[in-house]
Amino acid sequence: MEIALKILLVLFSIGLIAVVLLQKGKSAGLSGAISGGAEHLFGKQKARGLDLFLQRLTVALAAGFFVLALIVSYFVQK
Repeated sequence: MEIALKILLVLFSIGLIAVVLLQKGKSAGLSGAISGGAEHLFGKQKARGLDLFLQRLTVALAAGFFVLALIVSYFVQK
């Protein structure tokens, strides 16, 4: 059971890394750092299509990774 959970944790981590690397950058350079947050805050840039799917997949994989890491740490402790 412990080995299966560790393998699943590695798969989640590789998936999370891949999904984050597939996403486009939200801002570029210093001008993006200054105005990028305001545009995102007021909703001028809405994600659609692939970007929205990748954002939701990132959230799901991150949540799964976090929960799985807690479960693996519980089993390794015993």
